[in-house]
Amino acid sequence: MKNLSFLNKIIFFINNIFAVLFAASFAIPYISPKSFPLLSVLSLAVPFLIIIHVLFILYWWLVGFKKQFLLSGLCILLAISFSFFPYKFKEKKVISGNNIKIMNFNVRLFNRYQWIDNKNIPSEISEFIKLQNPAIITFQEYYPTKAFSLNYPYKYIELKGNKNDFGQAIYSKYQIINKGSLNFKNSSNNAIFIDIIKNSDTIRVYNIHLESLGVKAENVDLADLDEKKSKKLLQRLSAAFIKQQLQVEQFLDHKNNCSYKIIISGDLNNTAYSWAYHKIKGEFKDSFLEAGKGFGKTFSFNKYPLRIDFILVDKKYNVNQYQSFDMDFSDHEPIMTTLGL
Repeated sequence: MKNLSFLNKIIFFINNIFAVLFAASFAIPYISPKSFPLLSVLSLAVPFLIIIHVLFILYWWLVGFKKQFLLSGLCILLAISFSFFPYKFKEKKVISGNNIKIMNFNVRLFNRYQWIDNKNIPSEISEFIKLQNPAIITFQEYYPTKAFSLNYPYKYIELKGNKNDFGQAIYSKYQIINKGSLNFKNSSNNAIFIDIIKNSDTIRVYNIHLESLGVKAENVDLADLDEKKSKKLLQRLSAAFIKQQLQVEQFLDHKNNCSYKIIISGDLNNTAYSWAYHKIKGEFKDSFLEAGKGFGKTFSFNKYPLRIDFILVDKKYNVNQYQSFDMDFSDHEPIMTTLGL
């Protein structure tokens, strides 16, 4: 510190603050939103914190203060060691005869209110899915429309919403022998499930859509956030995370009573650094971590990439492939995994 200029002392002080915030993020998966709501909000910023530390490393390396660079270097090392680093450098692709493809897609009501300047979104989504040919598809924000058509022999649609006109759906090429809804209270979001038969084996597939955060990108200008607006935003996020906790607890009670192999697919409205993700994932395999590559972005908030859509699978399955599709069909991107059974 003695050899640092006044400016670099300030920069290193800021570096330490970001290191403390990053260290705090490791506690997020273990502290419930009810206990500490503001800590849950920090889960959204973990990728940003990691990027900041990469920039600090570059800065200290360029100015020649190698000792200072070690602080952020340690943070990045921890991020990689504990799967916090948001980028995966290697992907996995295994060709096997006994595979099953699972797709998840939040379709945003098939562009019902013309958020995207394209009137053919429902039919284009239909053609995209036909081309990918998944055996099972889980949809969130599903809206029944004749413009969307898939020839799947089995499907389960559960509508909710303010007018009971949108909700979730699961399409399956395999026979559905049981189905149900968890009916989250006081929410348009929900979790539904089906039990299917595959090679004389029964598999349960959950389609889960946790509480939305209630924050729209077009309504948030980070440069215009004053103290009052910031407080209101944090309160809204904290309330949503607490509601997510109640939904996660209800979901876990239901899942723990199932004796079949399980696949969990859906939009968690939260990141892989959150309490909600940690609890739902448990011992399950995250298909992106097993076989994906890149940042795994499924949603952008003011150009800030987030991975909030997941396919989690029973540890007995091999994840042979993972794909995300950068397509302008929705505010979310479809994801698909190939499982070896």
